[in-house]
Amino acid sequence: MRTVSVGFIGAGFAAGLHAEGLAKVRGVQTRLAGVASTRPESASAFAKHHKIPTVYRDYRELLSDPSIDVVSICVPNALHAPIAIEAANAGKHVICEKPLTGAFGTSTMTGPARARDEYERAMQSVEDVSAAIVKNGVLFLYAENWIYAPSTSKTTQLLELSGGAILDIRAEESHSGSHALRSRRRESAGGGSLLMLGSHPIGVALHLKSVEAKLQGIPAGRVATVTAQTASLYASEAVKRSSSHNWIVSDWEDVETWANTVLTFTDGSVATITASFAMLGGVRNSFEVYTTNAVFHANMTPNDGLEVFTPDADAFGNAYLHEKVESRTGWISASPDEDWVRGYPQEMQDFAECIAVGRQPVSGMQLARDVVQVVYESYLSAEEGRRIESRSYPVEDTHRRAASH
Repeated sequence: MRTVSVGFIGAGFAAGLHAEGLAKVRGVQTRLAGVASTRPESASAFAKHHKIPTVYRDYRELLSDPSIDVVSICVPNALHAPIAIEAANAGKHVICEKPLTGAFGTSTMTGPARARDEYERAMQSVEDVSAAIVKNGVLFLYAENWIYAPSTSKTTQLLELSGGAILDIRAEESHSGSHALRSRRRESAGGGSLLMLGSHPIGVALHLKSVEAKLQGIPAGRVATVTAQTASLYASEAVKRSSSHNWIVSDWEDVETWANTVLTFTDGSVATITASFAMLGGVRNSFEVYTTNAVFHANMTPNDGLEVFTPDADAFGNAYLHEKVESRTGWISASPDEDWVRGYPQEMQDFAECIAVGRQPVSGMQLARDVVQVVYESYLSAEEGRRIESRSYPVEDTHRRAASH
């Protein structure tokens, strides 16, 4: 296996998770080669912290470096697709944070008309990225860490052993709200809690149904219908009449902060997805799977691997305890290795191996596309106030086509 050289586009929170995960890869030599960011000071600090030798003036300079094999795209949602296309055209493999893409920019439309337009624009953006990946024969590595979390891996192992049929999946990601300004505006974020948080539980539900089909030797089931409801809770009368201190992020502009979507699959099974920016207590990452002969309940975060208590807010200094936890007093979940529990090192292990030996990832273009489709069909359902039929896209063997180039 040759050395895999990685360049980072973006130097924020997600890039740090990728870098830490790559540092734990075994069996493949990985080199953190360079970083580019719109904020030079952030790039320099990131490079120093992760012992990265080169800071590029911009991402195009990084893409022109022939020594870099793969780029890790950790930038705001609206930039994922254009940078992924440029990276593929430069012959680089692509690691892309979720969601792959969406519908961005301003619009004069409202209601169902806007939702339909956003759906079409989002899906066209997906196809543009897919076409660039295929044309250039590079790998697309979709950074959906839930697929690689130990709880998901163990669930798939036990599904194989038990042989039961999946009937019902319930999955959620929620917390008190993103502090990134771009996430609070539809034109830069592409959507609210369903796109930014719901991509994870949607991804795991689709993945588990795909795994089930492979285990049973049947064609992959597709989403048949989508029924969704969304709410901008920051604008509700409930929030306006509250006189207590508001710990929840409230300066959203035009995105939903709560969403629930129900998916029915072509085999009659269902999945219920919840995503909220209106929940205190840190990040909730959980899923339940009900089969004909078993139940699986996964608490990625918070979990009770380690719980600590203190009445003193300064007792633990600046030590990391739990992502987005609002208070450092009382009982707190302090997972000993939260990155491992959420699947980040395992995700990067798979990606490094794929690049080194030329195989396809567990999480790739098909999942990335299906997640975007479900999210924007959910927005359409919510705006039209009805269950909608999911559009049937042909299941393209994108990677086989790419390998033929």
